[in-house]
Amino acid sequence: MRVLVTGGAGFIGSHIAESLVREGVEVAVLDNLSTGRRENVPKGIYFYKVDLRDKESLERVFREFRPTHVSHQAAQASVKVSVDNPTLDFEVNLLGGLNLLEAMRKWGAEKMVFASTGGAIYGEVPEGERAEETWPPKPKSPYAASKASFEHYLSAYGQNYGLKWVSLRYGNVYGPRQDPHGEAGVVAIFSERILKGEPVTLYARRTPGDEGCVRDYIYVADVVRAHNLALKGLEGIYNVGTGEGHTTQEVLLAVAEAAGKSPEVNPAPPRPGDLERSVLSPLKLMAHGWRPEVGFREGIRLTVEYFRTR
Repeated sequence: MRVLVTGGAGFIGSHIAESLVREGVEVAVLDNLSTGRRENVPKGIYFYKVDLRDKESLERVFREFRPTHVSHQAAQASVKVSVDNPTLDFEVNLLGGLNLLEAMRKWGAEKMVFASTGGAIYGEVPEGERAEETWPPKPKSPYAASKASFEHYLSAYGQNYGLKWVSLRYGNVYGPRQDPHGEAGVVAIFSERILKGEPVTLYARRTPGDEGCVRDYIYVADVVRAHNLALKGLEGIYNVGTGEGHTTQEVLLAVAEAAGKSPEVNPAPPRPGDLERSVLSPLKLMAHGWRPEVGFREGIRLTVEYFRTR
């Protein structure tokens, strides 16, 4: 197995690349370093500084490395950015993804594991319910729309060209190496700002001052285990979450407790494109032996400790 990890210098992708290297898999990382960091890439593996929108450079990567499998983690991953600049979101997530599929087809790569979104693709999840893979996508943001659209491309390439694929619909992934300077990644943002003694913004679910949106937070190590299981044996669509919802305020309090500090909190209105509640059912993936192993407070503690030692 020769695995190309797109976005492998980023948060989730670098953990995936690191895990595959430990298992003795031959790995190459492709990343344009727009948000990823070169130091996140495991030492001694192939690294290509390439943007997925650059078809010629992408062609060179496949010609040189000849991957049998692709772990597609690269993305424009911010809901807010997708609302502000839907053209950019389309170019990266759909045109870039299509370039990747075409390169796979031309050079005979067998399978893709795609980083989709469970946290945005289903639309609002009613109180007391957990979204299942059988639910029809109801994207509220261009970001979610691009992820849902690319799943259709995967299905088409599977039917027409025999491509094997898995789409992992991630919950809100958090953990070490997450970018604390973007619009996404509230655990990382809170961790860095609280440790520095800086004020934090709590975006509302409905009105400023409420507890904020409800999300299914999943620790990155549990996502990596799900990914590696998918790479080796699964096909189709799977949620990767805990089945538990936590408000933004709960995240804030857990981070503050782990950091041992009480931050100044600035209430803010809801952000355009954000869902009020998103919680996933992980039962389909659990039927294959996977289950989340890192609890919410333990994951928060590990993340805060990472940012404390940076």
